[in-house]
Amino acid sequence: MDNIQIYQWILVGLSSIVMLFIAPRAHTIADFFKGQQKDQSPNFFILTSSLVISWLFAKSITNAANLGMSFGMVGGIAYAAYYLSFIVAGLVIYQLRVKGGFQSIHDFLETRFGKGALIVFSVLIAFRLFNEIWSNTMVIGSYFGEQGTSMYYISILVFTILTLLYSMKGGMSSSLFTDLIQMIFFGLLITVILSVIIPKTEGGIIAIVSTGEWKWSMGVNLLLVAVVQSFSYPFHDPVMTDRGFISPVRTTLKSFMWAGLIGGICIVLFSWVGVYGKMNGLSGEAPVQVSKLLGIGMMLMINFIMITSAASTLDSTFSSFSKLAVLDLKLIKQPSVSKGRIIMALLTLVGTIPIFMNPEILSATTISGTMVIGLAPIFLCWKLKVPRISFYLSIAVGLISGLVLVFKLLPESLYFTSGKYADLLTVNIVGTIACFVVYFIPVILQKSRYAEDA
Repeated sequence: MDNIQIYQWILVGLSSIVMLFIAPRAHTIADFFKGQQKDQSPNFFILTSSLVISWLFAKSITNAANLGMSFGMVGGIAYAAYYLSFIVAGLVIYQLRVKGGFQSIHDFLETRFGKGALIVFSVLIAFRLFNEIWSNTMVIGSYFGEQGTSMYYISILVFTILTLLYSMKGGMSSSLFTDLIQMIFFGLLITVILSVIIPKTEGGIIAIVSTGEWKWSMGVNLLLVAVVQSFSYPFHDPVMTDRGFISPVRTTLKSFMWAGLIGGICIVLFSWVGVYGKMNGLSGEAPVQVSKLLGIGMMLMINFIMITSAASTLDSTFSSFSKLAVLDLKLIKQPSVSKGRIIMALLTLVGTIPIFMNPEILSATTISGTMVIGLAPIFLCWKLKVPRISFYLSIAVGLISGLVLVFKLLPESLYFTSGKYADLLTVNIVGTIACFVVYFIPVILQKSRYAEDA
């Protein structure tokens, strides 16, 4: 073990111990599952910080930097477009609460589409939560050793266990409180990193923002994919939607709007790490390569920002999955804090298994995002009362679209554009349109039947 790895272990250990020490202990179900402290809901600053940092995953900022290295500034903007999800989700959740009177996403789905729809939806978001664990811890492992090495796996296991410990202490309360601390750390660290990179870049900020070309093959495909998926993607993320129902409605809407803006800006700024690498002829994993170029101090700085973002996502994932199993699905009789902690431990065990199968990190976003495009008409058109079959038809078309993408079943001759992500864009556009069509077909048939009977 070299000196750099020793410093990295110290960072992991100290940050986890600090979080374990300062995280509030949950004593009641409201504390553990809804983040209340002394019967008070999270305020604007806590909620906004939690929303932002819980989406600045280690894999997200890694993807942003990699896309910056591949496509320049266009790549960073493309990935930042996913943060439109906050705007969409904030507006829909506001209406669900104010005009619909619903207490949660699960309350809406069960009321409108029945218990079966609730179970199907829960399976989809469980898959999402499952992905969040391995895809973020893999990023941490990459800083300790090559994929497949013993140090790579050991670092992942140690980091995951330490994060689990402080998450079990307070559940959602721990997640919200530590998110605020982690957001402050993130802001300070990205400021320091950019203060080093920008002066070392010939031409400064102007040169950085001028990189890349606005062509289909140079990131524009992915930009449009992000826009399309933003109308469905947020609703299969319980880390986001759970936070939409724990504070007053106006506070919640304001937090979601600001979180979308702040999060998007953070992603663009971190993509500059990759842009810097591109301008210096680097290749490979952008944060790793750039940190090596800038020396040990910067390497540790970038490592710490990854540890911070990964931990914030993991603790949010643990608390959301626990709430899903205990409160939303009511899988546990007589819910309690202790049972919520057991659920967290089980998720950690199952969610860590994929790291031994060497999956692709970016696929955790793009593939799962395609498979849930069927959620778009369900939530965007929530006011319209449709037959229950509409839910299943839309979800089915979304899943089929994801499979078409995974197995590359769409011929290249049918792609709308050219270059990387052309298949992703085509499948998402066609699939989303198809989801809306099949969602409304039962309504049209129902109206036709009523007209004939009349």
